[in-house]
Amino acid sequence: MAHPLDHLVVRHTHRLPAPEGPAGEGAVAARQFDAALMSVGFKLSAPLLARLAGLSEGAVTDVAVRTLAAVRELVGDHVRHNAYFIDFPANVPDTLDFWVRCIREALADDASRAGTLRQLSTGVVDLLTLPSYGRYPHTYADMLGHHEELIAAAGDRLTVLHLGRDARDEVGALYLHLAGSRTPLGEDHLRDLDALAATCVDGPQPEEIPVRENRAVINKARLRAGSGLLLDTVTDVLRLACALADGDVSLLEPTRFVKLSRPTRRALLAGLDGVVAAAPAKLADAGAHREAWKRLGERLHPHEYPQWPYAAQVFAVARGEQRVRSFASRTEELLGRGDVAGAAELLTSAPGVLLRSLDRLVRTARTDEELTAVLAAVEECAPQAAGRVLLSVRQHLLNRGGRLERAGAGRVFINRLGRAWVTEDVRPALPTAVKERLVALLDAEITRRLPQDGPVLVDPDVLDVALPLSGKAVSSGLGVLPRGSVSPVDGELLRFFVYWKQKSLTTDYDLSAVVLDDDYEQVTWLSYTQLTDVEGRHSGDITEAPEGASEFIELRLGAVRGSFVVPQVLLYSGEGFVEVEESFFGFMLREGEQRGRPFEPRTVRMKSDLRGPGRVALPLVFQRGADGRWRARWLHLYLKGFPHANRVEETRVTVEALLRDVVEREQLTVRWLLGLMGRAQVTVWDGTCVPEGPVTYIGLQSPEGLHPASRILTPENLRDVIPE
Repeated sequence: MAHPLDHLVVRHTHRLPAPEGPAGEGAVAARQFDAALMSVGFKLSAPLLARLAGLSEGAVTDVAVRTLAAVRELVGDHVRHNAYFIDFPANVPDTLDFWVRCIREALADDASRAGTLRQLSTGVVDLLTLPSYGRYPHTYADMLGHHEELIAAAGDRLTVLHLGRDARDEVGALYLHLAGSRTPLGEDHLRDLDALAATCVDGPQPEEIPVRENRAVINKARLRAGSGLLLDTVTDVLRLACALADGDVSLLEPTRFVKLSRPTRRALLAGLDGVVAAAPAKLADAGAHREAWKRLGERLHPHEYPQWPYAAQVFAVARGEQRVRSFASRTEELLGRGDVAGAAELLTSAPGVLLRSLDRLVRTARTDEELTAVLAAVEECAPQAAGRVLLSVRQHLLNRGGRLERAGAGRVFINRLGRAWVTEDVRPALPTAVKERLVALLDAEITRRLPQDGPVLVDPDVLDVALPLSGKAVSSGLGVLPRGSVSPVDGELLRFFVYWKQKSLTTDYDLSAVVLDDDYEQVTWLSYTQLTDVEGRHSGDITEAPEGASEFIELRLGAVRGSFVVPQVLLYSGEGFVEVEESFFGFMLREGEQRGRPFEPRTVRMKSDLRGPGRVALPLVFQRGADGRWRARWLHLYLKGFPHANRVEETRVTVEALLRDVVEREQLTVRWLLGLMGRAQVTVWDGTCVPEGPVTYIGLQSPEGLHPASRILTPENLRDVIPE
């Protein structure tokens, strides 16, 4: 019998839990299943195909139906992608000719003639008032009839689905992997962890749950199962309350707390009381989220439970009735007095905070003695800090004193939701000798934590993938890489797409692309205001999506006159990216004569959900290198934009300024990390000569034929390369 969470295993691991069912002659059905998968760019591994062949035809059919639904959603083929211009990318009209045609059709329509004439008399016509503009003029079936079958090409994507273990084991392993992640998870992954925790809460648990948001989701499941809560700070309780209200467990956005049952209130207050009773100094944490605690107090009614007096103190601190000095205030007092050495000594009790404050401490130091004290504190604390913190600080130092610190360079800020902005960088440079010493300390500690023996096979295409220091703002999907990653783009035709479906308001998204030169200056653009240019074609503007809508842009890479192609998804009107029922972006690569429909799933290289803040999404940028080859650089950014009517022409200045500093920012990559594994047998592997024994493999996709005891790291679990 299938496990209800099988689809999560397929999505996260590209493994299919070992199919079960009556034995039989399922070979024919298995081959048909494999052929259906190949039409959407997937394929069964040889062991999985053999397993299915031994089951009955009905059992194979049941597995095929469930799996095809999962992979089609993964690649974006679960919806119908229509195009406004039925022959796209052929026969796309000139923009002005198209607009004139729409006006003529409006004048020929009795219902719209008078209004159109009034607009013409003013010299300005609103395109949205023209009956034939912005709505599909044909059905999806009509569009299909205008396109020839896609011709198979060697470059088409083929993602292998591997044979997994028993469904219960696979679901349990996925739960342990997400729950024990050393880096924060994105919104989609947290939602999946919530579903997994409800099933796995009574089974094996990870030895450690280092990310607080994960702990909140797991505590929610434990509370409902009647298990003990995992709490060691008062903020853990606040996050749990947010999880129970389906709110923001990262505490970035305010949560509207729900009414809680009496047993739940008792559990939260008892847990809170236990944390403070064991360590009264942790009361100071309540000051960081005063308003949230006050609102939660209205739901918990702590005055009704005198048996938990320590819990009541948390709310007294939040209301300002009880004063507790926070760690941050003590640090600020020392720095305010100019006592850098004292601040560094105090921060040794919080290694993560010390390392995150490192740049400021070094810039504030006025004497060699103070710099020596800071360096000594780092040397003492580095072994106790989390691996993700060490890598984050190391990446920060990589960009301090590097090529970004040029005259007029900006400082890029990107929050945990992907909102980005640039400001002038007024920080003085770090002393060279101090920076070199800090880099040496951090590299030595990171190296100490990495495995230094055993064979390591590496796919060359993964070498420039950035280390996934956080999963926030990186939506789930297919082929999605961490921000800053660079991956090759091999193909003659680049076609990207956006799909959205509105929930209740008429919603208009606009897919656009701007082409920039080497100096990040605009060369041209493609959008609904410029449907054609030398570089490519736009599929036409869709202005509402009650049943879902798609827009496409196709570029012939050899014709691009600039060095950068920046696709953008702009909210013109209606529901934002987090409000619509569904929205996603992706890109396809094709050879010149493949033909096919506007959307062909087996040519999709990347598909990512759009779920960030802001009104302008910048998923990635395509960059032509000095060698003439195109590469994708992953951004995962959202700009604030205007309240309505965002257009690519108006975002140009912001995008140009932001892109310069983001593209030139250096990243810690898989290549860099492998460079620290000096004694390991690292081999850049071309896929031939499969080794007999177990290896560690790092690549964009799990290969077939490796020893079953091998450790395989792909983008789906690349976070495991982060040392503890």
